[in-house]
Amino acid sequence: MEVDLPDVVAEVSAAFAAYEKALTSNDVATLNALFRNDYRTIRYGIGENLYGYDAIAAFRAARNPAGLMRDLSNTVITAYGRDTAVASTLFHRASAPGRVGRQMQTWVRFAEGWRIVAAHVSLIDTPDEKA
Repeated sequence: MEVDLPDVVAEVSAAFAAYEKALTSNDVATLNALFRNDYRTIRYGIGENLYGYDAIAAFRAARNPAGLMRDLSNTVITAYGRDTAVASTLFHRASAPGRVGRQMQTWVRFAEGWRIVAAHVSLIDTPDEKA
């Protein structure tokens, strides 16, 4: 298996950027489209465990759109072969000083394009980088 084929990393990077734009602008239709419409799709959030596309879509529809802007850092996209990739990033929000968010997504290429099949979001106190 080839890791980090440049064209695959570019494709997933573009999908990841589309997700981030949709997230921060509360474009629910695009967010829903980027998750695999399947009962096996999972999203573990900061305060929720969502099993299946329908639960994820319901969460998105009900989410408060205030305060979604954030800054990303340490984004890493790793492609495994031509059809699977993992996107990992840290995020920081002005509304959460002293905290850092962590996000990981597993992306898989389907006939309809790249889709998230598993996601995890968490928020922790900013680690002491000197330790």
